[in-house]
Amino acid sequence: MTAMGARIRRPFVGSTAESRCAVVRAWAKVELTMHESVEVYLGDSAQIPCQYSFTETNNEPSFVIIQWFVRIVGNSSRMRIFYGDNSHDMVDNNTIYSGRINVTSNERGSQLIIPDVRLSDEREFVCQVNGLAAGNAEGKTHLRVFAPPEPPVIEGVLNGISVTNEMPSKVASCEARNGFPKPNITWYRNNIPLTTLPGHVNVLTLVTRESTAYYSVQSTLDYKVIKEDRDAHFSCEVSFFVPGAIRTVESNSINITVHYPTTMVELWKESPQGLVKEGDMVELRCQGDGNPPPPFIFNREQEPDLDLESRGDVLILTPVSRKDSGIYQCRPLDTDSFNEVKGEMQLTVHYLDPAVVVPKESEVMLRGEDLTATCNALSSLKTSTVWYKNGKQVGKGNTLHLQDATYDTSGEYTCEVTVPSLPTLHTSGSVHIIVQGGPQLLGVEQDVQLEEASGRMVNLSCEAQGHPAPRISWNVIGSQNWQEVMNKANEHMTHSVVSVKVTSDISVQCNASNDMGNEVKAFSIKAIPMVTSTAPFSPAEGSGVIIVGIILCLLLLAILGSVLYFLHKKGKIPCGRSGKQEITKEKTTKDDIVVEMKSNTKNEEAVLLKAVNGDKKGPNDQ
Repeated sequence: MTAMGARIRRPFVGSTAESRCAVVRAWAKVELTMHESVEVYLGDSAQIPCQYSFTETNNEPSFVIIQWFVRIVGNSSRMRIFYGDNSHDMVDNNTIYSGRINVTSNERGSQLIIPDVRLSDEREFVCQVNGLAAGNAEGKTHLRVFAPPEPPVIEGVLNGISVTNEMPSKVASCEARNGFPKPNITWYRNNIPLTTLPGHVNVLTLVTRESTAYYSVQSTLDYKVIKEDRDAHFSCEVSFFVPGAIRTVESNSINITVHYPTTMVELWKESPQGLVKEGDMVELRCQGDGNPPPPFIFNREQEPDLDLESRGDVLILTPVSRKDSGIYQCRPLDTDSFNEVKGEMQLTVHYLDPAVVVPKESEVMLRGEDLTATCNALSSLKTSTVWYKNGKQVGKGNTLHLQDATYDTSGEYTCEVTVPSLPTLHTSGSVHIIVQGGPQLLGVEQDVQLEEASGRMVNLSCEAQGHPAPRISWNVIGSQNWQEVMNKANEHMTHSVVSVKVTSDISVQCNASNDMGNEVKAFSIKAIPMVTSTAPFSPAEGSGVIIVGIILCLLLLAILGSVLYFLHKKGKIPCGRSGKQEITKEKTTKDDIVVEMKSNTKNEEAVLLKAVNGDKKGPNDQ
């Protein structure tokens, strides 16, 4: 609270300064106290007190007049809005406060109350006290009204801002609406306030007084961006007065798009993963640190003036061969330092040439000879070689040694060459080995001794291998009834079968021959006379006849046993322990019939036939 000096409204007496002061001292009998200002929110109730006292307590006036005035905005005049004395109080009519104010008074003061304060109520209010002969005085209070603005709204520019711009560019705008009194806006970058700096930071502020008496403030930030601003966050803060304090409200933060040239480039192989082989599709990708990403041109270091056809930041090579190996480069098109900013990488295309086998295709060797075959394939990587014959591994390494060749040595030998570090890279080659020599009859015995029943047909087989394929001829002595029933041959093997009828002792010769020699196999067949049968008989067929005879005997015994059992059940056959015949009801009995037959053949055969009749024994049979 501030004490205000009383002003005396009396006629002027005297002509000197000293006399005027005396008059003031003579009439200064009222002391009045008021607040310098009263602060309230819009819509609240404002209370403006006016306290007074008389200096001469022994001569206090019995009649006091209290009046309230308001200062007219825009000029120095004022308007009375209230009058009160000892007898009555009155709010003046036809004023801007008619019907809006209340005044409470007591013997030492008065208080002006303004409910529902408006923005237009921000003005100066004057309280005047008149004690007549005791003197008069007046004081004033400035009523201040506050209305917080709406939260600030920030909008960043949509287009990118280039770091190459020489002058600051518009970055964002911020607006705070409907505040009273006028709010202020401050800009921040990464929570650090920005101040005006010529050539780097410029803030333009536009203040608008709305028809509603509110203030709206719009601020524009012009800023010279740098590359590091791509990750920066900009925000604005509005500050405004409230009763007894200053408050702030911060906006959302925004990130701006910064355009800057490329200063670093990286080139790498996107696909395939791992090592590259001939025939692959290779994709090289180039990436720089510029924004927006620039287009790139590709070339090989060996041919710097030849631009390769690419798609944006990707170079596709398909299918690649070993001649595509080399150093590849890419350069951005958004920088003046064209030759300085580039990315490069070494591309190596691995290869495996077709396998070369020595000897080529086929090789003829004599039986008993040795042979060394080699298999080589030129490769950019370390290889592994394995030899196969008929799907079975027969050797490892690029050299295959065949020693002391036999006819089994003949065949197709395949070498498979692989790259362990790149399994999809493989090749193969083959050689056909032919072992040449005279016929070689298959079988353990060269002279075969046989016995066969007279009149029977005997099949004799003769199989020989050799190269060239041997020819087989037969010489039969002792029988005119014979014929060759099969003769088939391939590159190395001949198989012949003759069928001979045994009428007497027979000698048969199988003669296998080719250009390299011949070999003979002899068969001796001894004829065995047939006594019980005119049909040709052989040991195998004799055994079959014996088995059939045994089966027929068993069938006859089974039939006989069934008949005996049937007659026994009918009582046709008496049975007793002492020879007496008893006619009783017999219980079921078990009869076992065992027949054993032996033959004079090498293999003995026995047959056991057991016939079971009934389930239980009778009491007389126990």
